[in-house]
Amino acid sequence: MRRVRTGGGWPAVAYTLKKAREAGGLWKFWKAMRSRNACKTCALGMGGQRGGMVNEAGSFPEVCKKSMQAMAADMQGAIPAAFWQRFGIAEMRAMTPKQLEAAGRLTTPLVVDQRDAQGRPAHYRPITWDEALERIVNRLAELSPDQSFWYFSGRSSNEAGFLLQLVARLYGTNNVNNCSYYCHQASGVGLASVTGSGTATLVLEDLDQCDLVFVIGGNPASNHPRLMRTLMDLRRRGGQVIVINPIRETGLVNFSVPSDVRSLLFGSEIASLYVQPHIGGDLALLTAVAKRLVEQGAHDEAFLSANTNGWEELKASYERVGWDELVAKSGVDRPTIDRIAEGYARSRGAVFSWTMGITHHAHGVQNVQAIANLALLRAMVGRPGAGLMPIRGHSNVQGIGTVGVTPQLKDAVFQRLQTHFGVTLPTTAGRDTLACMEDAAAGKLRFGLCLGGNLYGSNPDATFAAKALGALDQLVYLSTTLNTGHAWGVARETLILPVLARDEEPEPTTQESMFNYVRLSDGGPRRHDGPRSEVRLIAELADRLAQRLSAKQGPCQLGAIDWRTLRHTGNLRQAIAQVIPGMEALGAIDKTKQEFQIEGRTFHTARFATPDGRAKLFAHHLPPLAGGAPQEMRLMTLRSEGQFNTVVYEEDDLYRGVEGRRVILLHPEDLARLGLSDEQQVCVSGPAGRMEHVRAVAFPAIRAGNAAMYYPEANVLVGRTVDPQSKTPAFKCVLVRVEAQAPA
Repeated sequence: MRRVRTGGGWPAVAYTLKKAREAGGLWKFWKAMRSRNACKTCALGMGGQRGGMVNEAGSFPEVCKKSMQAMAADMQGAIPAAFWQRFGIAEMRAMTPKQLEAAGRLTTPLVVDQRDAQGRPAHYRPITWDEALERIVNRLAELSPDQSFWYFSGRSSNEAGFLLQLVARLYGTNNVNNCSYYCHQASGVGLASVTGSGTATLVLEDLDQCDLVFVIGGNPASNHPRLMRTLMDLRRRGGQVIVINPIRETGLVNFSVPSDVRSLLFGSEIASLYVQPHIGGDLALLTAVAKRLVEQGAHDEAFLSANTNGWEELKASYERVGWDELVAKSGVDRPTIDRIAEGYARSRGAVFSWTMGITHHAHGVQNVQAIANLALLRAMVGRPGAGLMPIRGHSNVQGIGTVGVTPQLKDAVFQRLQTHFGVTLPTTAGRDTLACMEDAAAGKLRFGLCLGGNLYGSNPDATFAAKALGALDQLVYLSTTLNTGHAWGVARETLILPVLARDEEPEPTTQESMFNYVRLSDGGPRRHDGPRSEVRLIAELADRLAQRLSAKQGPCQLGAIDWRTLRHTGNLRQAIAQVIPGMEALGAIDKTKQEFQIEGRTFHTARFATPDGRAKLFAHHLPPLAGGAPQEMRLMTLRSEGQFNTVVYEEDDLYRGVEGRRVILLHPEDLARLGLSDEQQVCVSGPAGRMEHVRAVAFPAIRAGNAAMYYPEANVLVGRTVDPQSKTPAFKCVLVRVEAQAPA
């Protein structure tokens, strides 16, 4: 497959027309994309009350392939009834993620009970809503609450997230967690340790004022394409973009923004400096740049003394570490380190952005703290036109966290929840996501409920993930379409409950962008009979469970709530406004239509959300650079251009010029060192398992000594090592062995 020379461009325009045809025509697709609903994909955030394809600054058109892919998927026809007779669990496991997604919309509740199969091939079968809900209530009524866990994706609304975490806690458990544990939890923990707030320190407009953006460990050209216009504008006004990534990504070198005629015709250079460290070398590289700044006297001593804690300790750590160690552990030479430092020293306003290339490490929190150190050295936090910007994944993953989806609530939220609803919440320690999986495998947990997402596909060690979910008595999915979790993450009894997409909800809902900006989605007409509103479904489930438990054991905490009132999103917003600090304006948003920035998170002055108002600096011990043995490679899992999170829309990777997904990308030097040839079949062995009959692809764009494979397919290799502070799994810097294998 030929690799394109620029991201976006005419192929993106052609793809738009293709998706419009799939969705029923250009006009129908246009109306869906322009409806007053928040975008369904990345947390960069678009849409809301200004209409689809508009950002919070009012810029139009702001659209990307990811948003169109998600919309087209929601506009699919229903999965035909014959599908469930033809395709059992075994046949579904033979389907690719793309095939499962493209099977159509889920429109009826489904169940598969392994005990009913009695040795016959297991199939999902349609059931009524009443039977589905009674099966769930019956199971929950049998269990101790702490034998359950409740998992939330970033697809759902603030209202649904708030309601379900309330249900789980009043049922009696704090095993409440969200998908951020497998992506940006290290960002939240790291940022909170520095500034007192776990989110971005800036607003979208700050990107229009800065003159330097660092893009570290990420590929927004594929995963957050709307950011590329911002980077294009920055370069046009004479600014810098410094990219730090082990792979030289096509779209970060040059991108043709389809909505800009000049860029579409001639392309736009994005990276002014492109640096390729070794996988796992980020902490050493960030430390090296900071050391060089201090050596040059380019740091702001007055700011550090007045507004930070830990400066003397950090400065001493820079003095202790030697240049030979920094170069060896980062894989970046001194002249390049000097160029980064010089470029940063020249800037008047710098924004530091990063994604999972930073967080998916055993020292992910330290990586984030090192980025913050670098920013604080020159007072690039606590002022306009500068700051820290984790580029978050799903559209409402940040909002889900804001409304209380976390094992341990903040003290203020805990107390307000109890006071507002007149209830007593559990105080037992809640489990993080991977801890839930491990305790499920150990038989300590027996029930799981997943509000969207693909818990199986998001997990490291895919073999273990299937075993853990398979050990549950009952697993419930609230989903719009099929994914690999429905095939591989199958408990003794598994139910799939079809729910409405965001733009089909009967009442307005809200979402939060990665810039702490809250949008209002109007909802809209349903596309299929059968699926239910997430909020109304959760409220009905809670009401039934409360009645069952009250009849069985007398008055219970669930019975203290009138769940019928909480089936309306307006009432939920009133509660959120009373309970969640910073969300006070949410209570009237459906009347005022005024979308808003959450207060207390944006730092345009050097007063931070810490107890003393000062930012915290952290000195780190540099871990050794992993790898180095014969046949061994440092591997990172990554996503393709035709993919969003675990959802695969296209099998080929257009920007990297790679056909298929069962591949390992290796530099030609490594192919030669390992005695392999391009397109040869190999076996790849990792900490958790092995993949056979993988194509070794010669890929000069990756830094020699490193390798890449597609997620989630390569999860079978990834062990369950986590960052000790955030519990985020180390999907990056996985040591693997690559060996030749005879063709299948």
